[in-house]
Amino acid sequence: MSALPLDGIRILALTQLGAGPYGMQILGDLGAEIIKIEDPTSGGDEARNVPPEPIGGDSLYYQSFNRNTRSLTLNLRTPGGREVLRRLAARADALYANPRGDLPAKLGLDYASLKAVNPRLVCCTLTGFGRSGPRAADPAYDYLIQGLAGFMHVTGEPDGPPVRSGVAVIDFAGGLASALGLMIALLRARETGVGGDVDVSLYDTALSMLTHLATGYLRSGVEPRRLRGGSHPTVVPAQTFASRDGWVLVMCMKEKFWQRFTELIGRSDLAGDPRFTGFPARLAHATALLAELEPIFRARTTAEWIALLRGQVPCAPVNSVGDALADEQALHRAMLVAVDHPHYGTLREVGCPIKIDDVAPRYRPGAALGADTDAILRELLGMSDSEIDALRHEGAI
Repeated sequence: MSALPLDGIRILALTQLGAGPYGMQILGDLGAEIIKIEDPTSGGDEARNVPPEPIGGDSLYYQSFNRNTRSLTLNLRTPGGREVLRRLAARADALYANPRGDLPAKLGLDYASLKAVNPRLVCCTLTGFGRSGPRAADPAYDYLIQGLAGFMHVTGEPDGPPVRSGVAVIDFAGGLASALGLMIALLRARETGVGGDVDVSLYDTALSMLTHLATGYLRSGVEPRRLRGGSHPTVVPAQTFASRDGWVLVMCMKEKFWQRFTELIGRSDLAGDPRFTGFPARLAHATALLAELEPIFRARTTAEWIALLRGQVPCAPVNSVGDALADEQALHRAMLVAVDHPHYGTLREVGCPIKIDDVAPRYRPGAALGADTDAILRELLGMSDSEIDALRHEGAI
C-alpha cells in the first residue's frame, strides 16, 4: 500500500463537538497530523462528556469524531498560551477552528494575527453564520440551522409539524465543506507561498444545499412543501410505502422502471391506464394511483418486496441504524472498522468514506485530554522540561 496521501500535513485544530471534528477526522484518516488544541480550564472538548459511556474525560461520542487526533492543552487566555500557539503556527500548514463568527480575530485565530510567523499558513474557520453579517455573533447548532435554512419546512408529513433530520446533516456537510476549503487553500499556499483565511459557515453550507429548491423558488415563486411519504415532488411512485411489517422505498425514476414495476406486482393494466401514462399524468393523478398501490404493498413484508424488486426497480428497505450497519454493502465497502482503545477495548466505528485505490486509511483512537502536550512541545518547539514546567505553573497548559 502507498503512503497516506496527506502524510506531512500538520493542522492545529481548535474544535468542539461534531461539525469541525468530523471534517478533521477524515483528513486525519488519510494521513494529516491533527493536533487538537483544548482548553485545560474547561475539561477540553465538550464532546468528552457526552453520553453514551463517558469515562474519565472520554466518551464514545468523542471517539466517533476525533480519531487520529493528538491532544495538546493550551489556555489562550494566558500570555504563555498565546505565545505557544504562535510558535506552533510557525510549524504548521493550517490552523482550523470552529468558534462563533465574531471570535477568530478576537482570539488571534486568523491570518492577520499569524501571517507574520508563517505567511504560508491557512487559517480555516467553520462558524455558524460566517465571520461577517448581522448573525455573525450568534451561537448556532445543526438543528437551529435546519429550521432557519428551510430544511424543516420541507421535511415531514403535510399535515404534521416540521421535522428535523435525525442525523446532523448540516454539521457534517459543514465539516466536509470546511475540510475541502482548507485543502483548496493549502494547494494555493503551496503554489504561491501565501496562505490566507477560509471562511465557511453552517448557514452558507445549508443554503447551498437548497440547490434546485432555491432556483425554482427564485424563478417561479413556488414555495416547496412537505409531501406525503417523503415522496419525490415530480415523480410518482417515488416514495415510501407501508409493507406488512415495515416500510419500503420504491423509485420509478425512469419510464422503464414504471413499466417493469407494474409487471412485477401483477398490475400491467396500470401501465396501460391513460391516467398513469407518462410522468405528468401519474403526477396529476397521484392520489388515484397511490390508492391502487398502497393496499398491494401492505400485502407483503419488506423483505419480500426487496426480493421481488431489487435489481429490477430501484428500491430499498427503510432500515434501522442496526440494519444499516449490518448491510452487505457496508461490510463489503469496509465501512465498519475496528479501533483499539485503552479503556473501551476494541471499538467498532464507521470508517473513512473516501476510497483511494492503493491507500489504507489510518484508524487510531483520539488521545486523552492533554496526553500529547509535553511530547508536542518537545518535538515541535524544542522546549526543555523547565520551560514546560513554567508553562504549567502559569496555567498555560
